[in-house]
Amino acid sequence: MSKIKTLDDLNQAGKRGLAALIPSRIKIMVGMATSGIASGAQEVYNALEAEIKERNLDIILSRTASMGMDCMEPLVDVLLPGKPRLAYSKMTAKKAPALLDQVAKGTIEAIKPFYRMDEEEFIVLGGAKRYFKGAAPAYLRGIPTIQEIPFYKKQVKIATRNCGLIDPESLDEYIAKGGYFSLYKALTGMKPEAIVADVIASGLRGRGGGGFRTGLKWKSCRDAEGEIKYVICNGDEGDPGAYMDRSVMEGDPHSVIEGMIIGAFAIGSHEGYIYVRNEYPLAVKNLAFAIAKARKCGLLGKNIFETGFDFDIKISKGAGAFVCGESTALMASLEGAAGEPRAKYIHTVEHGLWDRPSNLNNVETWANVPAILTRGGKWFAGIGAKNSTGTKVFSLVGKINNIGLVEVPMGTPLKDIVYEIGGGIPGGRKFKAVQTGGPSGGCIPEKLIDLPVDFDELRKAGSMMGSGGMIIMDDRTCMVDIAHYFIEFLESESCGKCVPCREGIRRMKDILEEICAGKGQAGDIELLQEMSKAIIDGSLCALGGSAPNPVLSTIQYFRDEYEAHISEKRCPAAVCKALIAYSIDKKKCTGCGVCRKKCPVKCITGEKKKPHVIDRKKCIKCGACYESCKFDAVTVK
Repeated sequence: MSKIKTLDDLNQAGKRGLAALIPSRIKIMVGMATSGIASGAQEVYNALEAEIKERNLDIILSRTASMGMDCMEPLVDVLLPGKPRLAYSKMTAKKAPALLDQVAKGTIEAIKPFYRMDEEEFIVLGGAKRYFKGAAPAYLRGIPTIQEIPFYKKQVKIATRNCGLIDPESLDEYIAKGGYFSLYKALTGMKPEAIVADVIASGLRGRGGGGFRTGLKWKSCRDAEGEIKYVICNGDEGDPGAYMDRSVMEGDPHSVIEGMIIGAFAIGSHEGYIYVRNEYPLAVKNLAFAIAKARKCGLLGKNIFETGFDFDIKISKGAGAFVCGESTALMASLEGAAGEPRAKYIHTVEHGLWDRPSNLNNVETWANVPAILTRGGKWFAGIGAKNSTGTKVFSLVGKINNIGLVEVPMGTPLKDIVYEIGGGIPGGRKFKAVQTGGPSGGCIPEKLIDLPVDFDELRKAGSMMGSGGMIIMDDRTCMVDIAHYFIEFLESESCGKCVPCREGIRRMKDILEEICAGKGQAGDIELLQEMSKAIIDGSLCALGGSAPNPVLSTIQYFRDEYEAHISEKRCPAAVCKALIAYSIDKKKCTGCGVCRKKCPVKCITGEKKKPHVIDRKKCIKCGACYESCKFDAVTVK
């Protein structure tokens, strides 16, 4: 691969990328992100590859990443020359021959596409171009466009703009989508101060949880004393249910790399690090491949675009400690020390990695930077809310129909995310709450369903943005049990350096365990609130400072559930084992025997076609009978 030194070199690479993205031959793309592979995408890819080889077909088979709608994976995209891109959902290896049959015929007889993509934008030769214009062919008129799918309709993709559309291993395809043009613009036509000013004007705030204004952080680091400075990408995404950063690193690694190079030039740094969870092997692989390719082409290393600017990036893998998502703990880990935080009055922009000025942003923040440089800070500031500009990527998981990754403008009502994009609650059950901000976030109740989702509004509601995880809960969720789950997680992940966090969280966990076990006492709620204040005020880092949020928010909005556990020895959601009992309604039981077969301890007895009975002394309250009964005869109270 030749070096990319000039604008003409960049344009030539863009042309090669465009030819790969919109080829003159049939192209089939398989979504091979972690979510897709977990759903069987590798088997689909292997089956298509073998079938194409056996039939000697002139078809390009390539890999992409996730388009976000993970509940519909494996996803396979088909591109016929001059026609719209077609997406096929829930593909299987068995369907591969039938798919190739209809691809060859140009029909959709056997397998109906999930959606079609009539237009796709490419920024080539410095300007935007659109393809697939005009009306869709007659045989596709019944297939919705991607914009008509409720999951995608209200999304605005900036950080995830290329995910699922390009091969993450192709530098040329990234350039065809506008990649590295922003870097060229920054290095050859802008002064560092102007770049910082543009990022400040954009209003971009850190997407990793803190929400600090990115441009101001860059300015502080640039103004700090010291010749050697570092830029760092935080890819240590440890929140339960969160995988936003993983998807960007897997699907569009060059956007992170380009953002970091721009930031380094603006700050005056020549060395960067990407700190990634060791549990993200595909993200590490794709990042390493992208870095090597960028280095080989001259986009990393010495004299980038022949401007005299030098910059390179190294990858460091974390060991799975949640606390290393905190900036100072992450930097300590990079230095080879234990991942423990330090006092916040020592600012990392002045004394960070190896006691030198360091700028840390998370994956999503860096991925936004090239788009801001391309279209301008004012463009980005015009999206979203007043003090929370742009978009935010959320992982939508839990009791929700459309599990997946969504990117929406800041300020989008929670109701739109849950019901329109998320498709509502499975089985038509009632939405109860959503936990935002990771384990240190809070639980937002159903009565606040119209809440605009942005940094400030979530904080007012007793939660936080965090990195963007959203765990949806239905009416069968016990909020005391939820609080206990997150506190238990935080206790295990506390580094133990400071007493308020180490001992305080452990004691809160003990109290919550007692309440869930039916051993709660009067005054426990007030004690939890008092301890929360002490932990927040006395903890060294943000883990301890925000750890009580799940408890405080559930007490604030679901105090009646705590009181029922303590005073009535009852779990309203019928979740806490010590406070529930299973029984069989004789009027509803048909005597089918399914519950008896599913019971692991054989505590259910009864004759065929006659009502069955549960022996409560033997029952271990596993819920197998409840889940297996098709007649709602098994009740839990």
